[in-house]
Amino acid sequence: MARRKVRRVFSREFKLEVLREIDTGASVAETARNHDVHPETIRLWRRTELKYGERAFAGNGHAYTDEARIAQLERALGQATLEIALLKKTLSVLKEQERKAGGRR
Repeated sequence: MARRKVRRVFSREFKLEVLREIDTGASVAETARNHDVHPETIRLWRRTELKYGERAFAGNGHAYTDEARIAQLERALGQATLEIALLKKTLSVLKEQERKAGGRR
């Protein structure tokens, strides 16, 4: 029976520690060997840190992304737009009914 690899989860502090080692002059390959992490994983962490700065590595493995926030806001805006259109149509129907009734209720 094949043994499954368990996906490791690294804390924000660990990732930042590894990146600081590289900032002090250690090579990516050397740091990767010392911490038993693939060099490409470290390069990904570097790109994430450069892109998101202090917001990088927020949450349980879910990096904060501007794209996700924009998508969420666009969905909310779309919903609000639909609701406004429905309310405008309802208002015009009610005004038309009131006009036909001659102002009587």
